[in-house]
Amino acid sequence: MTRKYFGTDGVRGTVGLSPMTPDFVMRLGYAAGRVLSGQEAHPAVLIGKDTRISGYLMESALEAGFCAAGVDVHMTGPVPTPAVAYLTRALRLSAGVVISASHNPYPDNGIKFFSGDGFKLPDATESAIEAAMDRPMGCNEAGKLGKVWRREDAGGRYIEFCKSTFPNELDLKGMRIVVDCAHGAAYALAPRLLAEAGAMVIPIGVEPDGININEGCGSTHLAVLQAAVTEHGADAGIAYDGDADRCLAVDAAGRIVDGDQILATLALELMQAGRLAGGTVVATVMANLGFRLAMAQAGIDVVETPVGDRYLLAAMLDGKYVLGGEQSGHIIMLDHSSTGDGLLTSIQLLTTAAARGRSIAELGAVMSRVPQVLVNVHGVSKEKVTGSLAVAAAVASAGDELGESGRVLVRPSGPEPAVRVMVEAIDQGKAESIAERLADVVRAEG
Repeated sequence: MTRKYFGTDGVRGTVGLSPMTPDFVMRLGYAAGRVLSGQEAHPAVLIGKDTRISGYLMESALEAGFCAAGVDVHMTGPVPTPAVAYLTRALRLSAGVVISASHNPYPDNGIKFFSGDGFKLPDATESAIEAAMDRPMGCNEAGKLGKVWRREDAGGRYIEFCKSTFPNELDLKGMRIVVDCAHGAAYALAPRLLAEAGAMVIPIGVEPDGININEGCGSTHLAVLQAAVTEHGADAGIAYDGDADRCLAVDAAGRIVDGDQILATLALELMQAGRLAGGTVVATVMANLGFRLAMAQAGIDVVETPVGDRYLLAAMLDGKYVLGGEQSGHIIMLDHSSTGDGLLTSIQLLTTAAARGRSIAELGAVMSRVPQVLVNVHGVSKEKVTGSLAVAAAVASAGDELGESGRVLVRPSGPEPAVRVMVEAIDQGKAESIAERLADVVRAEG
């Protein structure tokens, strides 16, 4: 039986432990190279990475595997994940590879692939690579080995692409912006992009040392950005995660503007411009009730998906929609990019503020957040909880209790051995009480 290596977002784990070992990564590169060689003559791939120290090791191992399979390799060094997707497409390459564990701490790393069109690999191609992993690794004869190039222009090309997505008559002059790059892949490019767009930029989280990526900073730890915005009297703050495929914002008062608020802002802007395909935006089941209410008031339909960008993208492609996103700040704009893009999201958000003459706080106020309580219940069987009649009855009862003024969601976590209990209600205390009550039922049944 072929072993399953790919998860919902490539291969990921702690470096030095299975599967993230040098031997595995080299064999993965070779297997992927053999599959690509069977699909086209003279394949070439692009390899980008974030700033974690293990990226050097993984990069070299992948390069060796691809070259052994006769695949040419273009190396970018540290660039955001969406830059790899864009450049793979722009350079007409066979595939793109990102070495990153996104918002995870530095001991972890991962590898994910994009096909030549900038989208994630089809399931059939992933399965073919996994099947090839079961066969011994070989090596082409010397005359048929792959060659390697360094793409020194990768960052500049990506910045020009991002700048091309907003009108020439607009700029960010007069805006004072703190940007937190999480010591990650955007550390060199994001401040440059915003500065070239006209903003006065105060960069933080731009001194990567290989182990400080995401450490107490970036989109998963916003306190540093909030403090910096108020300290510098900035108009806004922008925070990216380690591979810069998502972003969150902070207004001038240091208040968080999350992914739901950013998605709502962009949806309303596209709707007003007549560019929101089908008058529809795609969001996950975790989107705040306030987001749904704001969209309904604006006459915008919401298509709901499970949590995860793979599901968002599938729904968008299926319905031919152009905008989707998650509360985490992972926003997909298919009229510009094939994947979530933090730099693109931030430039679109700030451009909207400039075009409308509004502050980030005013943009974020397009929706009112309903209190949302999330309880992670660990140490239970996800299968037992999912099939429990008692849990189903408790969820139904809570839903009846809340009526139209709230929402209940109980779902198994994808990456963790846990069940997530989420309750929304106009009253924070009521949300907390119902969430704890449901969590107790989950513990008893799991």
